[in-house]
Amino acid sequence: MVRCQDIENEAVLLAYLRQTGRIGEEEAPGLQILAGGVSNRTVLMQRTNGQAWVLKQALPKLRVEVDWFSDPARIVREALALQWLGKWLPKEHTVPLVFLDRQNHILAMQAVSYPHQNWKTLLLDGRLIHHHVHQFARLLAIIHRRALEDREDAAKDFADRSFFQSLRLEPYYAYTGEREAGAKVFLRRLITETLQRDDTVVHGDYSPKNILVHGGNLIPLDHEVMHWGDPAFDIGFSLTHFLSKANHLAPRRMDFARAAQNFWMTYGLHLGPVPWLEGFEARCVKHTLACLLARVRGRSPLEYLNAGEADRQRETVLQLMQDSPGSMEALVNQFTQNL
Repeated sequence: MVRCQDIENEAVLLAYLRQTGRIGEEEAPGLQILAGGVSNRTVLMQRTNGQAWVLKQALPKLRVEVDWFSDPARIVREALALQWLGKWLPKEHTVPLVFLDRQNHILAMQAVSYPHQNWKTLLLDGRLIHHHVHQFARLLAIIHRRALEDREDAAKDFADRSFFQSLRLEPYYAYTGEREAGAKVFLRRLITETLQRDDTVVHGDYSPKNILVHGGNLIPLDHEVMHWGDPAFDIGFSLTHFLSKANHLAPRRMDFARAAQNFWMTYGLHLGPVPWLEGFEARCVKHTLACLLARVRGRSPLEYLNAGEADRQRETVLQLMQDSPGSMEALVNQFTQNL
């Protein structure tokens, strides 16, 4: 086996690619380290034949201020997810897998062509486009519905929830509960309830930072937390980003609140009839509250919220947790009004 301990070391990466026959002995591709991710080393490679790959290598210890560990074997999960999403989603919303190296925890996928933009960056610039919100909701509904249709095989591939627990439930919910006495019981019960669900595939990291916009199409990335469980987590995780930006960008507060409402309604329209709908909205409300609090008190706080905004979000959510809103519409309205 050819070892490659650090793909961000150019000499090490080139030697690895040549020794494994993935590029020619004389080929000298352009390499660029991509910033922004905390759980992987990520490198863009421009090959001399015109191809462009993104290489990812999972880290055992994430790049955050507090200690946060997760098995780098999760790279295999991401490769599986890329293959399944290639089946479930329209081609213009996916990127193909190029190769997977289990031993070195590396995968390569085809790079999204330029020009493209990161959706989180666009949103923080106030560039909120209804068509993008609609796509974001529609694609998630398709993933949840198509996975259910392929349940016999997909449920086996995504049965292991250990990455979800180490990358989401522990650092987001359990850790936050230990820091916030007023939320501890709420979060503990939600963890138990979440682990009891067995509904469909859950992306686990469905957020604007993991979306590239290319030619008007949204392309989801970063699928290492995908598992079989409670789709309400994806709703809460996604809505948290609209509502946190409503907190951060006060002049656009109502625009982001409307985007949150539109996301929820569009998701429902495209999901169609599925067996888990009983109690689903109430669980989505709980996950939204939990994620809103976790993104200011968990292991991975939102970097764009200043101290005052983080405190405001914390206080608002803790108040709402005392008497959870009865609907998503009520949650969005109460959250933004209380800000």
